[in-house]
Amino acid sequence: MKIFNKLSELKSSLGTELGVTDYLIVSQEMIDSFARATYDLQWIHTDPEKAAAFSPFKTTVAHGFLTLSLAPKFMSELMTVKSVKMGLNYGTNKVRFTSAVPSGSKVRMRGVLRDLEEVENGMKITLDCTFEIEGKEKPACVAEFISVLYE
Repeated sequence: MKIFNKLSELKSSLGTELGVTDYLIVSQEMIDSFARATYDLQWIHTDPEKAAAFSPFKTTVAHGFLTLSLAPKFMSELMTVKSVKMGLNYGTNKVRFTSAVPSGSKVRMRGVLRDLEEVENGMKITLDCTFEIEGKEKPACVAEFISVLYE
């Protein structure tokens, strides 16, 4: 984890990799909870028996947006800025779901600090996020994730 005392120190890491998180198991329970929360109950996510019989993956898979929603959790593992009082998810630029995440897979995130923009009382940061699946070459998701951090 990279630790910064204040937002202005982020400038020294612009364009560099902040690091790689630990792996997180994407369990069927996590997938089911996300399905209920988002009302996306498609069988490819929630019905292991049907997925085993009919899905090309032979198991249930996580929602792409579940994978992307892990960005704030993983971001907090990559860096902290001691002076920040709060942060907001601002959005994303480019997002691609490039590989399915089968239930039970281990996922981690690699983050590169792409851009910084000063805002009143804070900084808008853009992070290049690559969500990797243990044992797979192709990532699950690549995204430009934007947050606003306030001091």
